[in-house]
Amino acid sequence: MPFVTTGDGTEIFYKDWGSGRPIMFHHGWPLSSDEWDAQLLFLLQRGYRVIAHDRRGHGRSAQVGHGHDMDHYAADAAAVVAHLGLRDVVHVGHSTGGGEVARYIAGHGAGRVAKAVLIAAVPPLLVRTASNPGGVPIEVFDGFREAVATGRSQFYLDLASGPFYGFNRPGAEVSQGVIWNWWRQGMAGGAQAHYEGIKAFSETDFTDDLRAIDVPTLIMHGDDDQIVPTACSAEVAVTLVKNAGLKVYPGLSHGIGTVNAETINADLLDFIKS
Repeated sequence: MPFVTTGDGTEIFYKDWGSGRPIMFHHGWPLSSDEWDAQLLFLLQRGYRVIAHDRRGHGRSAQVGHGHDMDHYAADAAAVVAHLGLRDVVHVGHSTGGGEVARYIAGHGAGRVAKAVLIAAVPPLLVRTASNPGGVPIEVFDGFREAVATGRSQFYLDLASGPFYGFNRPGAEVSQGVIWNWWRQGMAGGAQAHYEGIKAFSETDFTDDLRAIDVPTLIMHGDDDQIVPTACSAEVAVTLVKNAGLKVYPGLSHGIGTVNAETINADLLDFIKS
């Protein structure tokens, strides 16, 4: 399997399929690059080169005991980009991956990035603070940490079968395959990485990163996102990025790239081609 070794010796797994203009994908917590199956195949079949990596401690990447923070996540993405010699890249991030994209572009992307897409992404700041009163209470994330530490397998099953995809909503079309695939990806990663990653995605302030993005950016978000509320994320992020557009999807969930792939893929392709 293809790996790149980062500056601190961590082995990062990546996929690199096809040729043409490169599109690089950054996955959400606690998943892996497999989250992007529907997008990778869709764009591959339309002549694009698609790249996706597993974040350190996630999926097939090394389960190291250090570096589970946004600075390391962004540096790891930069290591993949440098290893593959990528330029003129469209970076697409979901949830935690959206924060990774913002931090990567601000710190490592000069001269290499063409566009950015943030899908149900955590920036600018997810946790509630005095200056971010619309954020999610810290107690929610404390609950996540407790669940990962004491019953990760069941917690992941409950999260996938409930709020992540909106399967807890009346009349929702529930897919057991989607639920088990989410659980499979989560359980492939390391408990320590997932535990410490909660702080990374919930408490990192990406305000300055968003302000540093100087490429065309599309922000996509479902207005029934029960994991990352639109009001404290997308609606604020679009005011901070210089050249950003916001597309809000009525009634759609946090996991829109999977359960609403047809809609998301069409809009993603339009933006890439624009």
